[in-house]
Amino acid sequence: MLQKAAALFLACASMALCVSCGSTTSRYLYAALPTSDQIVVFREDPNSGILTQLASSPVTAGPSVHSLVVHPSSKFLYAANAGEGDVSLFTISSSGALTEVTRAVAGNQPTVLAMDPAGAYLYVANSGGQSISVFSIDPVHGTLSSVTQTSSGLTAPLGITPINIQVSPSGGFLYVTGAGQPAGYIEIFSLSQGVLTPLSPPFSYTGTNPYGLAVSPDGSYLYTANNVDNSISEFTISGGALSQFANSPIGLPSGSSTPVALLIDKKGAFLYAADQGSNNLSGYSIGTGGGISLLVDSPFVTGAQPGVLASDPAGKYLFVGTQKSIESFSLNTSTGDLTSVGTYTIPQATTSIATTF
Repeated sequence: MLQKAAALFLACASMALCVSCGSTTSRYLYAALPTSDQIVVFREDPNSGILTQLASSPVTAGPSVHSLVVHPSSKFLYAANAGEGDVSLFTISSSGALTEVTRAVAGNQPTVLAMDPAGAYLYVANSGGQSISVFSIDPVHGTLSSVTQTSSGLTAPLGITPINIQVSPSGGFLYVTGAGQPAGYIEIFSLSQGVLTPLSPPFSYTGTNPYGLAVSPDGSYLYTANNVDNSISEFTISGGALSQFANSPIGLPSGSSTPVALLIDKKGAFLYAADQGSNNLSGYSIGTGGGISLLVDSPFVTGAQPGVLASDPAGKYLFVGTQKSIESFSLNTSTGDLTSVGTYTIPQATTSIATTF
């Protein structure tokens, strides 16, 4: 590479859209716009984090499209249509364009999607029916087939109204958060070929309205962002079961309020909370024991009402969905600091952001 530096410089200078001589393969970002039943599509420059909306964007989606997830192959995108009770399958072209193929019936008001790391199963949280629908995924065509749950038909019943869900990095457990007074809940299931089995005991208590949910990349720790309590709860994970830290929950720092989303960076070193009430992100380092400590330069200012967080697959950039924009930040993997890359206007607030791998 060093011997070819001059040639690479000339090659880069001749490319109007090239920002730096790194990866030249574009990645794509998708954001759900439920009010207009659309998905907006951006091309991400992997060298700069700059987003460019595709000419074909926005794309028509299902009624009240609410949650998005991209298959690990980057060939398929799934969208939960809360207004219709089903899930759309879109194919993703090499240019990032979406083509809807079919829709699979889920439960009442599907609002949140999660996929196992292998891309074999899709889990759908039905907030109107207090249940989880599960689909197996055809690896070639991306089509969905319902997985029958033991003794409960095509959906697994919940004891709570689901707010958020996440599959563990091993693919062996599913965590579901739900509201409660004075405490919220985390319902835990073990997973086997898409079948959910409640853990014993099935529930752990957390803060009120745990909208944010994140599991560390190594599967050792779980965190919830508690909307009403202005706090973050910390748990260790052992055999899928949760144990809350002695000093948990931790209150948000002064000037930050109403956390609604969490994101852990790809290396598991930093945790970010979208603080909707204060228009910023609070950032934390994650210690060797899973405890979090506020970053020196936190909070990081965003647009109005940040509510959705996502990361690019390389972990170099963090994306924030606000009331009227998608914002891109570069992430310093040594310090955890965020630096604004750009702000991209969208017509309404997004409820979900997904990126290709």
